[in-house]
Amino acid sequence: MAVQKFNPEELAPPIGFSHAVLGEGKFIYLAGQTALNKENVIVGANVVEQFEKALTSLCTALKAAGGTPEDLVKITIFSVDPVDYRAHSREIGKIWQRLIGKNFPAMTLVGVVRLWDDAALLEIEGVACIK
Repeated sequence: MAVQKFNPEELAPPIGFSHAVLGEGKFIYLAGQTALNKENVIVGANVVEQFEKALTSLCTALKAAGGTPEDLVKITIFSVDPVDYRAHSREIGKIWQRLIGKNFPAMTLVGVVRLWDDAALLEIEGVACIK
């Protein structure tokens, strides 16, 4: 893998992310994924269920482009309720570990007023780097 992670001691210790990631190779830019199913319907009654569906969809797109979860270098999560997201961080972390593993790319959580689909509670986009 052509990726290096940097977590300077001068910064707060990262938990579940890396402060900086250097990638060398081809980049895959992954469109934002919500909990939208194949029938164009948002599934999942809460942020945890929607996170699982959105992350699964992101991984499906990544695989189709020739990447793996280990290739992820940047994730951005847009949440309509960051407080609720943080309150469920342990459950979300378990889903992350099951689908992605121990790879913790650079990450950002952004609070937003709403998303394209009114029923969507979050959207996840990403960047991966492959050789």
